[in-house]
Amino acid sequence: MRKANFWKFLFFAFICSIVVAGCSNEKVTGSEKGQTDSGKGEASKDKEIVIAVNENFISMDPHNTGDTNSNSVQSSMLEGLLGFDKDGLIMPVLAKEYSVSEDALEYTFELNQGIKFHDGEDFNAEAVKVNIERIINDKSLRLNSRGFSLISSIDILGDYEIKFTIEKAYGPMLTRFGAAKMISPKLIKENSADIPKSPVGTGPFKFVEWVQGDHLTIERFDDYWQKGERVKKITYKPVPENGSRVAMLKTGEASIIYPLPAQNLKELEANKDVVVDKIPSTIAHYVSINTMKEPFNDVRVRQALNYAVDKNAYINVVNSGFGLPLDSIIPSKTVYYVKQGVYEQNIEKAKELLKEAGFENGFTTEIWGNTNSDTMKGMQFIQQQLKEIGIKVEIKSMEEATLSDEIYGAQTPEDTKLQMWYVSWSAYASDITNATKPLFHSESFPPNGSNTAYYKNADVDEWMNAANSTGDTSKQKELYEKIQSTVYKDSPWIFLGVDELLVGTRSDVEGIYVETGGGINVSNANYK
Repeated sequence: MRKANFWKFLFFAFICSIVVAGCSNEKVTGSEKGQTDSGKGEASKDKEIVIAVNENFISMDPHNTGDTNSNSVQSSMLEGLLGFDKDGLIMPVLAKEYSVSEDALEYTFELNQGIKFHDGEDFNAEAVKVNIERIINDKSLRLNSRGFSLISSIDILGDYEIKFTIEKAYGPMLTRFGAAKMISPKLIKENSADIPKSPVGTGPFKFVEWVQGDHLTIERFDDYWQKGERVKKITYKPVPENGSRVAMLKTGEASIIYPLPAQNLKELEANKDVVVDKIPSTIAHYVSINTMKEPFNDVRVRQALNYAVDKNAYINVVNSGFGLPLDSIIPSKTVYYVKQGVYEQNIEKAKELLKEAGFENGFTTEIWGNTNSDTMKGMQFIQQQLKEIGIKVEIKSMEEATLSDEIYGAQTPEDTKLQMWYVSWSAYASDITNATKPLFHSESFPPNGSNTAYYKNADVDEWMNAANSTGDTSKQKELYEKIQSTVYKDSPWIFLGVDELLVGTRSDVEGIYVETGGGINVSNANYK
C-alpha cells in the first residue's frame, strides 16, 4: 500500500470502524455503481474468458474457506453485506447502509431491495438471518470462530433491515460481515451438502460446473441487480506449471494468468497482446514450524532456521526480485504493523544455536507443500539453505486438497505428522485480527484455525483477546506491538517474504483486476 493509502486507511478505520466516536448512529451508504443498461451486448454475448491460476480449488462454501483461490472464485458468484474496494477498505454491497452503536455492540444493516438469488429466492433480512445462523450454529465452519461466535442475538427489524448484537466489543467485526458471503436460504435449508460443490448466491455470475483438477465454470447472471456489460462465461483452470500458464496466455488460450511467473516478466511485457500489472500485496510467505514436535519445540532451533535462510536471496531466487523480506509477523500494509527487523543470514550464529540446543550435527526433517512450480522452487531453496547448517530437508509435495486434508484432518497436535509447511497467508489490510489470531492463537490449532505451527504463548493469547475486545485504537496499537515483538522472537515460522503480485492479461480483456490479498475480481469482466 502506498503511504497515502495507509494513512487513508487509518483515517477510515478511526472514523468507520467500531471506535465509539466513529460510526455510532452514522449511516454509511454504498455508491450507486453499475447503473448502466443490462449487459447483453454483442461484445459479451457468446464469448468466454479463461483464467489460469496456479492451484486447485478446495471448496465453494464461503463460510468454510481458507484458501485465496477458492475464495476468489466464490466472489464472482456470492456477495456479502459488505465488501472491499481495491485498497482493501470496507464498502457496502448487499447492505445499502449500516450503522454501529456507541458501545460497539450493535450492528444494524439496511439492505438493498429487489435482489434475487440465482435460484429465484428473494434476498432479504430473513435470508441474512439464515446465513448468519448457519455460521453461528455450525462450529465446524471456519467463520464461526472469527467473530460470529460472539453474536448473542439477531433481530429482524423489517423485511430489509436487520440488527446483530454481540457479547463484547470486537474490533474486526465489520470486516467479518464482509467475509460472510450470502448463500440462498433454500440451498441452506434443503440441500446444504451441495454448498461446497455448487453454491447459489446473488453475484454477477452463477455456478455451472466444477470438474475437480480440470476446470470450474461460471456464467453471467442476467438478472443481476447491478447492471453492466459482462462476458457470457468464465472458466477457471488450475495450471500449477508456470510454463504452461505462460504458453496459454501467449496463444490466447487463457485471457488472464495469475500469478505471472517473474522469470517471464520481460518476455511478456514485450508482447503487444499482453498487459502486465504489478500489485503491492498483503500476502506473506513463510515456513510454518511445528513448535510441539522435537527438535522444533526448542526456540533456539527455530531461530537457527531463520538465521540460516538468506531472505534477500529468497526474494531474488524464488520471486525473481519482486517483493520484500517479511520483517514482522504481518505484512507492512496491514494496520498496526511494526517492523521487527530481519533475521539476517548468519550461518555461524545458526550453527551456534543448534549446538546449544544439542544438535551440533544437525538433523533430518520434512517440508510439505503443494505441487505448483513456485512452491517447489521455494521448498528447494529452503532445502539448500538449511543444508548449510547440517539440516537435511526431505521435500514432500501434495495436491492442494490432499495437503489440506493431511493438515486440517488432524484433531490434535499429537495426531499430526506435519513438521514444516511452505505456505502463504493473505490478510485484509483493514484487519490485523485476521493476520494474527488464526495463525498464532492457541485456539486456532487445526482444524479450528490455521495455527499450523501449534504455537502457544499465554501472554500472546491474552493480548490478542484484549485487543479484539476493545475499540480503543491506542490500546490496540500497544497490544499488537507487543504481539508482533514476542511472536517474532519466538520464531514459530521461518519468515520469508511479502509478494509483489504479477498478473498477465490479454490486451482485449477488461474489467478484471487482482486485489492486494491475491483474489481475482471479475465482477465486470468483459472483452473490449
